[in-house]
Amino acid sequence: MQNKNRNTLLFSFLTLSLVLLLLLNISLGSVSIPMKDVFNSLTGGNASKETWDYIIVNYRLPKAIAAILVGMGLAISGLLMQTLFRNPLAGPDVLGLSSGASLGVATVILGAAFLPPVFASFLLSSYGIILASSLGSFLVLLAVLSVSQSLRNTMAILIVGLMFGSLTNAIVGTLTYFSTAEQLQKFTFWSLGNLGNLSWSSIVILSICVAIGLLLSLVNIKPLNALLLGENYARSLGMNYKKTRLVIILATSILTGSITAFAGPIAFIGLAVPHIAKLVFQTSNHTVLFWSTLLLGSIIMLICDCISQLPGSDITLPINAVTSLFGAPIVIWLLLRKRKMMN
Repeated sequence: MQNKNRNTLLFSFLTLSLVLLLLLNISLGSVSIPMKDVFNSLTGGNASKETWDYIIVNYRLPKAIAAILVGMGLAISGLLMQTLFRNPLAGPDVLGLSSGASLGVATVILGAAFLPPVFASFLLSSYGIILASSLGSFLVLLAVLSVSQSLRNTMAILIVGLMFGSLTNAIVGTLTYFSTAEQLQKFTFWSLGNLGNLSWSSIVILSICVAIGLLLSLVNIKPLNALLLGENYARSLGMNYKKTRLVIILATSILTGSITAFAGPIAFIGLAVPHIAKLVFQTSNHTVLFWSTLLLGSIIMLICDCISQLPGSDITLPINAVTSLFGAPIVIWLLLRKRKMMN
């Protein structure tokens, strides 16, 4: 009963924090907008200036929603991978999907020069980049799924995913070696991640993809709890292990692939947030962890986006750099903690 009350209090605090951070995130930027005006604009009223309404609706709100979707999707992907592989250092990129997306984008950026101008202009547009990224992730997903059907050992799938990632990274490295300075700069900007270039139509597509991935994750909460005690224990409870593993991989692929396609590769959120949720709520029950990871992922991504805007300055830091600065100390702490436990 005490734990239940504690969890209720924590969830209430996190939900309130999410709402306040959403308002703060929208208010910050090159043009500072008071939170009161942001609240009025979002609740059907009008801000003090007409231009503020336009900025909020067309630029700030889509970026804030993108941050929430990215935080939720990557955090849940990390939780799924860490539970499936029973590895605290597993993240959403262990299946090689982010590397596949990078390969698709690198191929388009470098290969567009050899295509007719009509095709080249489309491929180098935002939708062309999204399409190339999605295709790269999808091809790696097909390869991982086909291999997973013939492998019983889950750790072998982890190794295969890492090998696919290494292979695609090697190809990307080769392509960038032969690229021009302009092509290399364009690819580098994409790899740094960006939440601010998404239109409302892109937000709708991303929302649908994230919703599908989260729904697949939600229906697997009980099997995830069983997996904590190992594959054999899960099988002894009558769980269809192969089917559950396939659904978990598919959910992670949809979440990671769609987010990477629309926002670029975002580091460390998927790796760090599940551990923060476990520390805050002091539980390994996925019924609690699912929702706490969801909320914390959104909150931390909004915080990182607020920091990246450097309040009071016109400069905007790459979102990937900020998430890495946040996540790297968490990973170092995990490595040190694991070493102490082994001694």
